[in-house]
Amino acid sequence: MPTDTQAVPTQIAETVLGMWNALSQRDWEAVKTFLSEDCIYVDMPVGPVAAARGPEDIVKRLKVGLESLAGYVNHDGVLVSNGVDTMYEHSETWTFKTGEEGVLRFVTVHKVEDGKITLWKDYWDMNGLTSFAPPTWLEDFAEADMSWIFDATGLI
Repeated sequence: MPTDTQAVPTQIAETVLGMWNALSQRDWEAVKTFLSEDCIYVDMPVGPVAAARGPEDIVKRLKVGLESLAGYVNHDGVLVSNGVDTMYEHSETWTFKTGEEGVLRFVTVHKVEDGKITLWKDYWDMNGLTSFAPPTWLEDFAEADMSWIFDATGLI
């Protein structure tokens, strides 16, 4: 699905799509450059009590789910914006080292100010992910670095 950026201001499209390109490459240092110092990241199926704040902690959070994958690819979709708030409909292919693979569909909401993402909310289906993830996937989180957890209740 091609990206539709006609109605999206150029700087916002470059920021959002640039960040997602860096994430698709798992270029953690590049991802950080697109995030404001106080950016909040929230996986909405989990909720604001397990958010991450700031580039360093957001990357720690992203690594929990993505770093151990054998393959990870973001597929562009529809991008719309009102000039600050941006919605990005896209999908990701996750390939686990044990061979399981599946596509996870997302709608992501970003707030972009002064060329940086200040808020990042991912909406996706937890059941969709668990339907193709290996049986130990959730258990592996018990051993993950959780120092990034930030309670964003009331901030998003």
